[in-house]
Amino acid sequence: MNPGGGLLHDRVAVISGVGPGLGRTLALRCAMQGADVVLAARTRDRLEKVAAEVESTGRRALAVPTDITDDESVAALVETATAQFGRVDLLVNNAFTVPSMKPLARTEFQQVRDSLELTVLGALRLTQSLTPALAESGGSVVNINSMVLRHSQERYGSYKLAKSALLAMSRSLATELGPQGIRVNSVAPGYIWGPVLQGYFEHQAGKYGITVEQIYEHTAAASDLKRLPTTEEIADAVIFLASPMASAITGQCLDVNCGEYHH
Repeated sequence: MNPGGGLLHDRVAVISGVGPGLGRTLALRCAMQGADVVLAARTRDRLEKVAAEVESTGRRALAVPTDITDDESVAALVETATAQFGRVDLLVNNAFTVPSMKPLARTEFQQVRDSLELTVLGALRLTQSLTPALAESGGSVVNINSMVLRHSQERYGSYKLAKSALLAMSRSLATELGPQGIRVNSVAPGYIWGPVLQGYFEHQAGKYGITVEQIYEHTAAASDLKRLPTTEEIADAVIFLASPMASAITGQCLDVNCGEYHH
């Protein structure tokens, strides 16, 4: 617990896509590094639970139910956040949708549209809306991408399409917003070892009559470190990019995958 200092001391972070996995960890790790946090997602109950956890660290939290695909909802988020805290220093675009997992030849166009609307245009809508506040604070944007950028495995086409567009957008925004002092970077996690993946591995273990440990070892075997990165390790990479330690870094994508892919 570090309410009085840290890499994000007295900064204000807006985090979208706050769920039980990475979003929650991002909120808590930002708070532990000294930030107050604004939590945005569609589900109020989940937001309020995470907000209570953040406040137990000694930092302030504001839960704002938000649909990032809706202009008015995002405008209300920005208005509420700036009214409450007077500034915004960091935007983390973490909203996530489960990918289609079908070959592109059999993927419905509406599914692709929905994926792009949330992953790409949702992040752009938040960034556009918070640009004045971020310019005033000399703040930064960190977009959560995926190691899907680094492979072309079957059935990931729709997801790769959306995440590749997110990366291209991030780089363009870095160039466009740089003159205003705003940095824009990306973090591309591999598999993230946390509650969500653990639940999936438990489901798979039951389905195939093997253990979670066996699935973990098989999955981690492709990485140099022979393990999977945790939600905390992904969050710490985000915090580094948002902090003064990365003040000369913009337009970059930091892969956090325990060496599964080299880029």
